[in-house]
Amino acid sequence: MPEMPSTPTTPDPGLVARLRAAGCVFAEEEAALLEEAATTGPELEALAARRIAGEPLEQVVGWAEFAGLRIVVEPGVFVPRRRTEFLAAEAARLAAAVAVAGRVPVVVDLCCGAGAIGAAVASAAGPIDLIAADIDPAAVRAARRNLEPLGARVVEGDLFEALPSELRGRVDVLAVNAPYVPTEEIAMMPPEARDHEARVALDGGADGLDVHRRVAASAREWLSPGGHVLIETSRLQAPTTVALMTAGGLAAGVLRDEERAATVVVGVR
Repeated sequence: MPEMPSTPTTPDPGLVARLRAAGCVFAEEEAALLEEAATTGPELEALAARRIAGEPLEQVVGWAEFAGLRIVVEPGVFVPRRRTEFLAAEAARLAAAVAVAGRVPVVVDLCCGAGAIGAAVASAAGPIDLIAADIDPAAVRAARRNLEPLGARVVEGDLFEALPSELRGRVDVLAVNAPYVPTEEIAMMPPEARDHEARVALDGGADGLDVHRRVAASAREWLSPGGHVLIETSRLQAPTTVALMTAGGLAAGVLRDEERAATVVVGVR
């Protein structure tokens, strides 16, 4: 997975002005990235028009920065958030601890989207047996582009139903960035997400925790002894997610990164 290169520092002032007028707060940086992505003038204009119309920059240029990596994304695919780097770093730390113990860790990136968490763990933790799964076909396509070059298996399906049965009881690190926005709050999300990312990647049901319930209920049977499951959530939802994991037979606690405004619930078998 390539690391982030530097971008041009003197983008076209006219493009910068158009982006700023459209409400792009980081107009100069975005203009530089659009210019980097385009090979011709007409292509640049087409990309700029998409961005000005409100499409997420990452979907326009075809990649998102995550943990120092370029993660391929496609139109309609969930764009990895910087706060999720916290979950990825914790998952990598746990995977590395398994490797120190003398075996290749089995890591599952569940609800993987474009595969950003799996890619970051593979980059940081060294050799891992990585499997990623998502229910969205577009996300699976993007994840395959990001993860198959790393030797990962990427499968399509609904949560644990997608996983190979031989993984049952063998997963050392189960990383989950499931949707956790309550249904009624979708309308209040920024238009970039609300209008351009798959609803299945955002909508967590009435209280935002529908998918968390399903993961917590089944995670234990997939984890190895001492294996961990990590689920990103919100500060307000975390106590309920902890209770769900506890009910599922796991010891659970909450990790918080104030700088990234990130909350992760961790369960251990």
